[in-house]
Amino acid sequence: MRKIILLHGAIGSDQQLIPMANKLTEKGFQTFSLNFSGHGKTSFQNKFDIPQFSSELNSFIQNSDLNSASVFGYSMGGYVALYLAKQEPELLGNIITLGTKFKWTNEIAQKEIQNLDPNTIEQKIPKFAEALKQMHGENWKMLLQRTSQMIIGLGDKNAVQMNDYSKIKNKVLLCLAEKDQMVSAEETEAVYEQLPNADLFTLPNSKHQIESINADTLANIIAKFLEPV
Repeated sequence: MRKIILLHGAIGSDQQLIPMANKLTEKGFQTFSLNFSGHGKTSFQNKFDIPQFSSELNSFIQNSDLNSASVFGYSMGGYVALYLAKQEPELLGNIITLGTKFKWTNEIAQKEIQNLDPNTIEQKIPKFAEALKQMHGENWKMLLQRTSQMIIGLGDKNAVQMNDYSKIKNKVLLCLAEKDQMVSAEETEAVYEQLPNADLFTLPNSKHQIESINADTLANIIAKFLEPV
């Protein structure tokens, strides 16, 4: 049975990937997932950044005997997977990303963190605040604050530099929602051109949010990409 690790995005959790996990299971995959620290009611670690999450993924793979398993990473999860592939070239199998933000500048970071103010969310989008509380527990506000700090750090310096992608030898599929307002086609194509062994796929009539993606469609795309040669 083919094995695949599913990685959630920033301020998300493994619960958001259950629909896709179910579809992949139907297609003969054995799926695995984890919550990065601070997410999904897991404890925070001293560090909260891409290298830390990459280390957690590395430990998960080692402890679960998942060397060479394929990896699907949504948004930040895709960035973590590619960072780890750069650090540990022999550890991961094929990699699929969806809606991963590759380009970070100070200006982009400041724009993105405007959507992460917990007090504004609580006052103006109470349903979203309650959903975050249900997903992450009482520390949901801290999660937003530390995510903002991480994004500011990425704005200062991308964890994966553009010339790093040329060193990643894994077979990679970069997926992007057609109506994604966070991730541009240009930045995705720029990374595609650097990766030695990559494909691109645009999902029609979909947005950045994982909930807007048809799970069956995405599972079909992943299954086709991972078909044995």
